[in-house]
Amino acid sequence: MVTLREVLHDLNAESESLDRLVSVLDEKDWSQPTPAKGWTVAHQIAHLHWTDGVATLAATDPAEFIRQMSAIEDPHTMVDRAAAEHIAPPQELLRRWRVGREALAEALSEMPKDEKLPWFGTAMSPLSSATGRMMETWAHGQDVAETFPDRAAAQEHRRPTDRLRHVANLGFRTIGHSFLSHGRPAPKAPFRVELSTVDGKVWTFGPEDAPNRVVGPAEDFCLLVTQRRNPADLALQATGDEAREWTTLAQAFAGPPGGKREPAKAKAQ
Repeated sequence: MVTLREVLHDLNAESESLDRLVSVLDEKDWSQPTPAKGWTVAHQIAHLHWTDGVATLAATDPAEFIRQMSAIEDPHTMVDRAAAEHIAPPQELLRRWRVGREALAEALSEMPKDEKLPWFGTAMSPLSSATGRMMETWAHGQDVAETFPDRAAAQEHRRPTDRLRHVANLGFRTIGHSFLSHGRPAPKAPFRVELSTVDGKVWTFGPEDAPNRVVGPAEDFCLLVTQRRNPADLALQATGDEAREWTTLAQAFAGPPGGKREPAKAKAQ
């Protein structure tokens, strides 16, 4: 079983990889639009900085976290507004993000492993919180890297690693949540997920005889559950009515449904 220490180690490695990419960007690059509609590179890093900060608050002062979240008038626009509000000049934003992610790692490390911290619509263990931050860092890093496809640092950052197993595991564990967040009843039958990695490994989740099955590349599965790709653009095979429906609902993050990406072919037309 994976430990908090292992996830925090991989979260730090994922953050450092993205840090190496954005730290060499010039000011004009930071204002470049990313694949996330309305978000520049600065929005992406500001979002990571903000979410690291509220996760730290949830770990260190749960009552204050709940108070602040309860005061939010429109949760559907909260993420966009917070990203915009936390943009700063590039070097200052980088400094804040680095300080914030170190503070989060320290806060989660000091929590009792069985203690729950509040989050958006749920409560999580320190391990689940760190896994969520890993998922978010990878997903938003993808957006940044895809903004500069011809740059060596971006190509290096996008290369799949074993750290994706954390994202895949979270994607599997949130299958039921994906249905519920879209107003659909939770699936009645279990799921089996079988994912192949670029180095020949196979990651499996769920019982072998599950009637709902999702099979394909690990990276594609992670792109789906973080809503970085439309299912039409991925090499995933879904078997079973609930599995096929899930591919249209997949969402590894908490909160209301996110904005789905259009198929690549639709964008080109």
